[in-house]
Amino acid sequence: MNTMNVKAFGAEAKDADLQQLNIERRNVTPNDVEIDILYCGVCHSDLHTARNDWGGTIYPAVPGHEIVGRVTNVGSDVTKFKVGDLVGVGCLVDSCQTCNSCKQDLEQYCLNGFTGTYNGKDKHLGGHTFGGYSEKVVVRQEFVLRVPENLDVAAVAPLLCAGITTWSPLRHWNVKEGSKVAVVGLGGLGHMAIKLAKGLGASVTLFSRTPEKTQDAKELGADEVVISTDADQMKAVHGKFDLIIDTVPYVHDVNPYVATLNISGTLVLVGYLGGLEPVLNSVPMILGRKSVAGSVIGGIAETQELLDFCGKNNIVSDIEIINMQDINAAYERMLKSDVKYRFVIDMASLKN
Repeated sequence: MNTMNVKAFGAEAKDADLQQLNIERRNVTPNDVEIDILYCGVCHSDLHTARNDWGGTIYPAVPGHEIVGRVTNVGSDVTKFKVGDLVGVGCLVDSCQTCNSCKQDLEQYCLNGFTGTYNGKDKHLGGHTFGGYSEKVVVRQEFVLRVPENLDVAAVAPLLCAGITTWSPLRHWNVKEGSKVAVVGLGGLGHMAIKLAKGLGASVTLFSRTPEKTQDAKELGADEVVISTDADQMKAVHGKFDLIIDTVPYVHDVNPYVATLNISGTLVLVGYLGGLEPVLNSVPMILGRKSVAGSVIGGIAETQELLDFCGKNNIVSDIEIINMQDINAAYERMLKSDVKYRFVIDMASLKN
């Protein structure tokens, strides 16, 4: 297969800083879209992959799955996009398209394994996929998303991971006008959960351990802030919420939050992977038909729905734009939660 040489930024080993690399992208095949990347969001998953925190990283690793850019070339069979279109690519670039999950537009749960935008199995060139910390990307048209032209292009990028990760449970659990939603944690995911739940007409509460975040949360659209370490405040919201979106990315006690669910309410984990400590107490769940669930990103149709909703309601992420060359410093700041609320790379800095 013919390929092109593309500038990128990636890590050669788990303990190495990211630096400029050259990678190979395939030339467009009949069903492909070639995209000149304008902006790429920075996700905690990027950092975890670059540093092999989850195991299984294949090097060199080029992260980035919050991609926005312009179409520069299309294959002969492409019907959905044309040169010049503003488009996005999220966490997925392929799936089997034939299993029960894919047939339900749930490619993120592909029973045969989806292809991640980075560190996935490259079905075309062999080896593994490279992400959006690069000049260009080539993706089959079924996994390319149309971006509304009226939105701030840079601030759209985090919608493709942080946005869809919180939108998917809001839609699955049927949040609507009058729903009572709570969000645990105010970071990249949490701030999008507040904006999107509010956009759907819900009453929105932030759970936080940090009183200083109250003003920020209310500016984002939260109606109320509950300090989770304050027993009286927690007691005051006992049995209140229809849905709680828990964005905290490390092990923590979810039992106090379960107590604040309404009858048949659900707490959905979107930030943490692993065992719960202390263990989950089933008594309030059984006595109130309450659920603790999990959710990850969303399918392509659902992600397009999110982008269209954000275009209609002018919702984007709060971002800080950085140059590609500053990514290592940005990673260190992310570990300290020193960003409101998502870094986005201006890819012109790499091209220059």
